[in-house]
Formats: sequence, structure tokens, C-alpha cells
Amino acid sequence: MEHPLIIGICGGTGSGKTTVTERIKEKLDKERIVVIQHDSYYKDISGFDGLSPGDINFDHPHALETCLLIQHLQLLRQRVAILQPIYDFKTYRRLMETRIIPSRDVIIVEGILLFVEKELRDLFDVKIYVDTDADERLLRRLKRDLLERGRTIESVIEQYNHTVKPMHLEFVEPSKRWADVILPQGGENFVAIDMIVARINSMLRT
Repeated sequence: MEHPLIIGICGGTGSGKTTVTERIKEKLDKERIVVIQHDSYYKDISGFDGLSPGDINFDHPHALETCLLIQHLQLLRQRVAILQPIYDFKTYRRLMETRIIPSRDVIIVEGILLFVEKELRDLFDVKIYVDTDADERLLRRLKRDLLERGRTIESVIEQYNHTVKPMHLEFVEPSKRWADVILPQGGENFVAIDMIVARINSMLRT
């Protein structure tokens, strides 16, 4: 292939984007796939003019260095490896180390705000929106933030009510109009995933 196939998987927090990615990877050659998280491009807390984490809206597009992700996807499309940032969700800082991401035939990008900015949106050959019930998404976020990110129940609920839900309604939910496929039930929708995989295989053969 001259250029990799770039797939964007968008959806609200806890919608099951990673599960969908894993289902797709199970049905394709894993050696041909690389996965990138938009979350890795969060700005370091030092870039927020001294604000404390509780005062930062991490669910707004301005919290992410999307311009860097765009540059990286353009390089990967040219078959050039990138040095991806590594973000520590417990300290809200980028680590000094970076991660080498090679360019492969299929590049899957996950994130809640992938379809908001046109320049990023236009880089995707396939755009998938994972549509999941709000209550289920909240429960998944609670579990993730408590177990993986060292947050308290109170802080997760406060953040959800203060920024996550409003930003979902303002940016994430409306962006699904740009999707090629809207996927209800997330990773449990095996019929839809099979159809997506068939389409990917078809595009890889052309």
C-alpha cells in the first residue's frame, strides 16, 4: 500500500472505543495495525497558566495538542515513524520519555473529540462513532478513573457534572454527524463490527 488506512474511532467517555478497537484487531492481522490515543496529546499542566487540575476543563478541545496529532498522522501517512507523547493522568504531566510509533498499514486513532476539528477529521479514511447510553458510560468512567487514574468517587462525579457531560453535549454528541458509521452497543455489536472489518479488508486490497 502506498498510504496507510487511517481509522478514527470517536465516542463519549466510557463508550467502548477501546473495546471496538480490540474487536477489530482480533479480526485483522495485528502486525499491520498500530493504535494511537488522542488522550496521549493532552497538554502538560504547566501549559494552563498555573491553574490547578480542578479548574481545568480537560474535556474541551483546547486541552489537547491536536495540531501535534495532525502532524504525526501526516508523517505516519508518509510511512514515517513518530515520537508520541506519554501523558501521566495521575500527575497531569507529560513524561520526558516518548513512545516510538511505527507507520503500519492500518492506523487506528481513538478519542472523544476526534471529529470536532475539520483538519483532523479529514485525515480519516473511515470515521466510526461509538454510541452508548449515558448511564453506562458514566459507570465505565467511574471504574476506569478509580482503578487506573487514582481518582476519588467525589472528584469523578464532580468532573462529570461540571465538564464531562456539558462538553459531551456541546462537542462530542454533535460530531457524530461526521461519522461514516454510527455503532450502537459498542464492542458487543458483532454484526456491525464484522461489516466494518469487511470494509477495511476491501479497502486494504485496493
